[in-house]
Amino acid sequence: MPDSTEVLRHAPGQKEPGLFAAVREAVRGARPTYDYTEGSIGRAILLLSVPMVLEMLMESLFVVCDVYFVGRLGKEAVAAVGLTESMMVLVYTLGIGLSIGATAMVARRTGERDPEGAARTAGQTILLGLLVSLVLGALGVALAPRLLGWMGAEAPVVAGGSNFTRVMLGANVSVMMLFLINGTFRGAGDAAVAMRVLWLANAINIALGPCLIFGLGPFPELGVTGAAVATSIGRGTGALYAFSKLWRGSGRIHVTARHFRPDALLIRRIVSLSGTATFQVFVGMASWIVLNIIVASFGSAAVAGNIIGMRIIMFALLPSWGMSNAAATLVGQSLGAGKPERAEKAVWRAGFFNMIFLGCVGLLFFVFADAIVGVFTHAAAGEEVHAYGVSCLRIISSGFLFYAYGMVLTQSFNGAGDTRTPTVINVFVFWLWEIPLAWLLAFKFGMGPRGVFVAAAVAFSTLAVVSAYFFRRGRWKTKRV
Repeated sequence: MPDSTEVLRHAPGQKEPGLFAAVREAVRGARPTYDYTEGSIGRAILLLSVPMVLEMLMESLFVVCDVYFVGRLGKEAVAAVGLTESMMVLVYTLGIGLSIGATAMVARRTGERDPEGAARTAGQTILLGLLVSLVLGALGVALAPRLLGWMGAEAPVVAGGSNFTRVMLGANVSVMMLFLINGTFRGAGDAAVAMRVLWLANAINIALGPCLIFGLGPFPELGVTGAAVATSIGRGTGALYAFSKLWRGSGRIHVTARHFRPDALLIRRIVSLSGTATFQVFVGMASWIVLNIIVASFGSAAVAGNIIGMRIIMFALLPSWGMSNAAATLVGQSLGAGKPERAEKAVWRAGFFNMIFLGCVGLLFFVFADAIVGVFTHAAAGEEVHAYGVSCLRIISSGFLFYAYGMVLTQSFNGAGDTRTPTVINVFVFWLWEIPLAWLLAFKFGMGPRGVFVAAAVAFSTLAVVSAYFFRRGRWKTKRV
């Protein structure tokens, strides 16, 4: 984070006593009149990134709690959760892709002082998201057991995990709405609202999870399916709260009924921008699915260990996405205000802060991997699961320093509306480099799942180097949205 001297340098009319007051304001929500395109870049990063990081920390806490409780049900339950998450990748891909477009367009309109244009973008994006999620939900409910089988799940995993998969896929609309509405809030600069939405959703999720999994008190014992029910209730509640904030218009953006009337021209622009962004995310997500399939070929213990390791890793990466999203918002608003130099400075500074954070966390993960994984591997899971989880955590966290910059740079391209550049980079890094390397290391060099983990760490590093090269060329500064 920026130091107190940096925070104290502010624009006229935006005076604050100091660093701690700025942090308090960030959590409370910067006043609607605050202009992120003026004054201290460090202060702007702080006001945006603090709620975004806290938002992602809550998401990380849910991820860790979820795997902790599910881990007590045995490796088949953990494998079912992991494979279903791989299928949810399609929902996440579409949701993130649409939210990237929404964030970029809302940020640009906000920088241009066009609140009506920002509200129209939000309304049309939500319409698209609803249509997509309803189709995916119907297919998921009907095909859940087959989908698990196609993912390489063993028979016990299919038998015990089909209902979990049905609930998660059937209720995907809640996930989609959280992505899209929170993306709108971030683009407008209402990061604290997005934070509260996810806090509410995950607080409910964390509280209900063990109750429905183990049948505590008056709740039924649903096993692994209970985790899906709790998740869906929590996310659905959060999505309804988010929509109510948009509808009431108490922040920087106010959506009314007229903004939901289909606008063919605007929808085409959203689809054009978000379509490339969706493919960009799909490239990364699809590579993750392929890596999971490679790991699944070595048995349920390898799958469970990989899932536990990756859930712990997400505890660090999700807050880093908060910093990256802050950079994306600043880029979009600065370009809308005609200040590309400010946008570039914000990106490099956010990348540096992210590197410090992820570097420290990566060191802790590497040194204390055995103890950390031990918290989530119980007698039901077994020593083999524990060993794979430790390898996953140690190997992948070794690439955190590079990935810190890679995350910020990728999101900054997106914030500028240049979704094509990171898409091309992702194709090269993940499909033409990471997947072939993982296959060679796992099978030809006999490294098994550990070869997959090494390939992921190498890909993280490659992504950062290539992204930095293209970012310095500066073509993103001229992108129109």
